[in-house]
Amino acid sequence: MTYNSSSYTTGMDRTARSEEVCLKFPPKVISPGLAALLVQKDKLGKLMDYSGPRLHFQMVVIFVLTQIIHSLLKLLGLPLFISQLLAGILMSPVIFSDEHSLVTISEDSVAVLGSVGALGFMFFMFLSGVKMDLRLTLKSGKLAIAIGLFPVLVSLIFWLMTVKTLHPGGNVFSNKIFHLAVTYSGTSFPVIHSLLSELKILNSELGRLGLSAALIGDMVTLVLTMFSIWVNTGIQKGSKDVLFDVGMAMLYVCILVFVLRPGMKWMVKRTPEAGQIKDTCFYIIILAFMISPRFTALFRVYFLYGPFIFGLAVPDGPPLGSALVEKLDPVVSGLFMPIFATTCGMRFDLSYFKYSTKYAYHQAVGAVVTLIIKFGVSLLLPLLCKMPTRDSFALAFIMISKGIVEIGSYSIMNDSRIISEDIFAHLTIVIIIVASVVPIAVKKLYDPSKKYLCFQKRTIMNSRFNQELRMIGCVHVPGNVNSIINLLNASCPTRECPIALDVLHLVKLSGQATPLFIAHHKQQKASSNKSYSDNVVVAFKQFERDNLGAVSVNFFTAVSPSNLMYEDTCNLAMDRLTSFIILPFHRRWYSDGSIESEDQTLRSLNFDILERAPCSVGILVEGRRNIKGSNSKDTLSPSNSSSYAIAVIFLGGEDDREALALAKRFSQDESVSLTVIHLKAVGSLEFFLAEDERMLDKEMLKDIKESVPLTYIKEHVKDGPETSTFLRSIVKDYQLIIVGRRYRSEDAITLGLEEWCEFREIGIIGDLLSSSDFFGNFSLLIVQQQRKRNR
Repeated sequence: MTYNSSSYTTGMDRTARSEEVCLKFPPKVISPGLAALLVQKDKLGKLMDYSGPRLHFQMVVIFVLTQIIHSLLKLLGLPLFISQLLAGILMSPVIFSDEHSLVTISEDSVAVLGSVGALGFMFFMFLSGVKMDLRLTLKSGKLAIAIGLFPVLVSLIFWLMTVKTLHPGGNVFSNKIFHLAVTYSGTSFPVIHSLLSELKILNSELGRLGLSAALIGDMVTLVLTMFSIWVNTGIQKGSKDVLFDVGMAMLYVCILVFVLRPGMKWMVKRTPEAGQIKDTCFYIIILAFMISPRFTALFRVYFLYGPFIFGLAVPDGPPLGSALVEKLDPVVSGLFMPIFATTCGMRFDLSYFKYSTKYAYHQAVGAVVTLIIKFGVSLLLPLLCKMPTRDSFALAFIMISKGIVEIGSYSIMNDSRIISEDIFAHLTIVIIIVASVVPIAVKKLYDPSKKYLCFQKRTIMNSRFNQELRMIGCVHVPGNVNSIINLLNASCPTRECPIALDVLHLVKLSGQATPLFIAHHKQQKASSNKSYSDNVVVAFKQFERDNLGAVSVNFFTAVSPSNLMYEDTCNLAMDRLTSFIILPFHRRWYSDGSIESEDQTLRSLNFDILERAPCSVGILVEGRRNIKGSNSKDTLSPSNSSSYAIAVIFLGGEDDREALALAKRFSQDESVSLTVIHLKAVGSLEFFLAEDERMLDKEMLKDIKESVPLTYIKEHVKDGPETSTFLRSIVKDYQLIIVGRRYRSEDAITLGLEEWCEFREIGIIGDLLSSSDFFGNFSLLIVQQQRKRNR
């Protein structure tokens, strides 16, 4: 067996001593197989001599242990990052001795597992840069700039003053002290983005402010970090070396901005609209990233920021930025980063507290003081701007959050001998405490759903008949545009009963970290070279011109994660005093009953809006379309018929009364023929309804009969199957059917149908009418009245 000795010097401190590392050659990577190992006594031990099986076994242990810990800690509201750190601590020699540990300090464990984790961290920093859009820093408000800038600078100054007090003779601008001070006071955009995503407040008002401030703070931290390295170089080597390092770093940035970024934009321009980036371009970007650490060393850039700055140069969003994130992020966040976080925990050793130096205690005190000062400044600024106290406290906690970026920095500094093991142990404890307390505190202090507790009735029933009806139409795909326009055309809006329509184009956030909300009528020019909603705007502008004076249209685009789109919808409904939201159904059919398209993400969004909406909601189920390839027109299209046949299926209850109120507004034009189909339970079964509900139903029916010409059909049924048989015989006569959702309102009329209900969001009757048993080219609108909520 032969050994090879190689030496290395640490990356940050060029004066660090060289160290000898002995490696076995040839290295044992792939085992000869279980069959060959069965004949040996210590089978598991021999298998663990090979780095391949050992790495696989360690990965399995990491993920199993992490999930076990997280299943317990998530009940307390702790993030997954804490579980990963604790898994690393449990796998370290703190619990197992070196002989029995799965991560014994050896070439197999550190050089392989540690290298995999370090590679993942580099990918994480690169993707963090890809997701960030620096143009947003120019559009940040004054409060976001202040919160991003002053907490970092003020806490840094206080820490330097603390160090000067504790160590009067020390140099506060030495590499170790100043760099540590920057990590204590700095702000990490990826950490705050991860926190807000985990708390599901990314696109809330507080979340947007926190992201904007974090973006500013991260840029300030980056500059201060580079400044700390240059200052240390000046102290050790002189001003000429500093100027040379600064010049090389600027050259690196110029190459990225003026050479690589234009090249990547050229790749984007060659990509067809709504098309995918070519695989060749994708591989070129990955190759450039893989060699970027070597270039960062050549250009004297801190190696941790090299991939990050390169990621900033990549055009964000589709097609290039989104392709990189969609292909790399699942592997990085799901595989590499848990390994990296766990290996950081493996470096932690409680025994260092016994032999901790006075300097390490001072560093821990300094870290705590810095966090307190930063928290105080972050709290004071929003309070001075009249922000609510609870929101100000929540924002202050968000701004002091620590996570994977900080623990990764300390681990690298520990490996590079910039900080000692006892300092690393103290700082790890600080990070664990902060990362545990912050999400719990923010969740307790800030609940965005409270603003939806609307005590004002925002329903169609409570809207004045001669005033405009404020509506929101949600658009996801081009097909939704025609559906909403055809529905509103069927309503025949007039100057006497106008409609104020807010069109909200919901776009999935892809390849970006910061959600966007664009009010098109307030924009003087496009926010970027790409426009998310041009086709949507054109279509609805034409609809507005066709109904001049009867319809007014405003356009909004929300670019946000799919699971948080309800925030944008409900916020817009609150701000615009909306009475009715139109949502597209998640499934579309062909006329033969086969499914044309289905989106479960859209279904989840509809559920979220139904639960939280501060107004009434309608889900539009499109009529079945002709078989693939044939050109068919929508059932509600004006060109199909000179009149519209609308039916309301009325069973009773608040949702059905809201459906009647909507039909009343729709039937003001002579071209609309309205039919009210009133289903009543046979005999005494009707008395399952509450007395006050029956009185309100009678009043509503009486009002609509006196207000508009209609056909009234009363049908007595005894159970669900009889209801289904009756409806099947009449639905083909109508182009639009309006029903109430009546969720959890099963009575004698629908008895036996609930167990067959597939889509709860459209209620029992809506699910029945949308099933394949009901043939007919009609559209279906399911209405839910604004829900009453208590604090």
